[in-house]
Amino acid sequence: MIYRHGRTAYHCGAMTSVGLISDTHGLLRPEAVAALAGVDLILHAGDVGDPAIIDTLRRIAPVHAVLGNVDTGAWLPESRIVQIEDSRVCVLHDISDLSSTANLDAVVYGHSHKPSIENKNGVLFVNPGSAGRRRFRLPATVGRLRVEGTTLEAEIITIAE
Repeated sequence: MIYRHGRTAYHCGAMTSVGLISDTHGLLRPEAVAALAGVDLILHAGDVGDPAIIDTLRRIAPVHAVLGNVDTGAWLPESRIVQIEDSRVCVLHDISDLSSTANLDAVVYGHSHKPSIENKNGVLFVNPGSAGRRRFRLPATVGRLRVEGTTLEAEIITIAE
């Protein structure tokens, strides 16, 4: 299949595998890198904490990241829409900043550190949780999104209890 962003197209085989990560807060765990190995694309939903994390993730696959509330400067956009096969995916940090789900198939977000997968009115909402330092007694997690045309399947992967 094809992953499109702007004028660039990547052919990814029968299905596109997308790694989902958020709230690294300057810490990229080796377990997160291992869990994302083999994906075609990575979406980082903010609170990156250190630009070097994006560079490391780019060694795995192309990365589309957004700013979180702990990220300073304008080195990333606050949100972005990524076309993956026939699906439009919005990436942002804080779900309360989402103004509309019109023409979207999925929303990937972070901020709360609570991993979740929900379907609301035909739109898939995925929070991959926090992949950085553990907070709020929550496990460290990442996610995966499988895209085939307009069919989307998400999973949460625990990387540290």
